[in-house]
Amino acid sequence: MAENLTLEQQATNFATFRHIERVRNLLNAMAFDLIKRGEQHDQSKLESPEVELFTEFTPKLAASTYGSEEYEGFRKAMGPALDHHYAKNSHHPEHWPNGINDMNLLDLLEMFCDWKAAGERHNNGNILKSIEVNANRFGISPQLVKIFQNTAKVFDSNQG
Repeated sequence: MAENLTLEQQATNFATFRHIERVRNLLNAMAFDLIKRGEQHDQSKLESPEVELFTEFTPKLAASTYGSEEYEGFRKAMGPALDHHYAKNSHHPEHWPNGINDMNLLDLLEMFCDWKAAGERHNNGNILKSIEVNANRFGISPQLVKIFQNTAKVFDSNQG
């Protein structure tokens, strides 16, 4: 088949193959970073000052409705643990001076997965509801909200 291509077509194909390889390498680098983030995710919760307050409040948070006054009260009571947690974990908007606006795509992906997993720990958790609550809480743009909603639908359909 290649022998039927002109020199110009062969050169174009070579450039295309180089582009494909470059995109593959960039995606692999991002995938490697995501795997590393998965291995390191929330490790700060396993030590002081976080472990004590998370031990006390995790069952209370799970029994409350995400974003409710009760939930927010529990969150406020966890102040020192959450301050430490946010300082150590870049996938939280609170980590950054300008919240979501300072985050990168990898932070956003980890945050999205964190919301999904955290919602599964709640008695009435729902990723779409979490997106809605967090859109208001963090001032997330409508475009990014829609991207999160689209991702939630794909993610849920792939969980079969």
